[in-house]
Amino acid sequence: MIEMKSIKKTYDTGSVSFDALKGIDLDVDKNEFIAIVGPSGSGKSTLMNLMGCLDTPTGGEYMLEGNRVETLSSNQLAEIRNRRVGFVFQAFNLLPYATAYENVELPILYAGLKHKERKRRVTELLGKVGLADKMANKPTEMSGGEMQRVAIARALANNPQLILADEPTGNLDTASGGEIINIFEELWRDGRTVIMITHDTNIAKRCQRLIRLKDGRIDTDNGNGNGNGRH
Repeated sequence: MIEMKSIKKTYDTGSVSFDALKGIDLDVDKNEFIAIVGPSGSGKSTLMNLMGCLDTPTGGEYMLEGNRVETLSSNQLAEIRNRRVGFVFQAFNLLPYATAYENVELPILYAGLKHKERKRRVTELLGKVGLADKMANKPTEMSGGEMQRVAIARALANNPQLILADEPTGNLDTASGGEIINIFEELWRDGRTVIMITHDTNIAKRCQRLIRLKDGRIDTDNGNGNGNGRH
């Protein structure tokens, strides 16, 4: 699914140049469950932004499902982000004045589905994450765990095979965080590829593969005993 060769990312502000990634070589197969860990500033979020086509590399080659990302137009990248990748963020990134239903419906609207099919899909997804009774609630009327479940349902709106989650339990208590990881684990068992940044070692241990970044490079890449790792 993902092939990265010598991926580099440099941020240049004019007066200061910073190498966030310094030559990443990484292959990800379909239906892997991966945790990416590492200290602050190690390049975790930069790597995830590149994986999800939110940003493009400064150097190297990135192949996503057979498409060479650095050659794609902005419209093609937007299409990938809407249809092939589902994003889940620490801060939820929900529209504050929209209901749970409307938040999940938005990416389906962009995909052009008709009203009846949109309604079926949104209802199904909110039911899948245990929020069938919260469709009319706005984020201000929900707990952090509930908001993150809405965000997961939104990420699944167009049935992507790749789910990218950046510290998805970072704003949640232990119990709510455990419920969120259960959902990701279920998505993995359903056949999706799930890649998650986390600072929680207990959550990382539940993943199939553990990648540790340090100073913009992959420090270690191992299995957790739940599947095949790469050494």
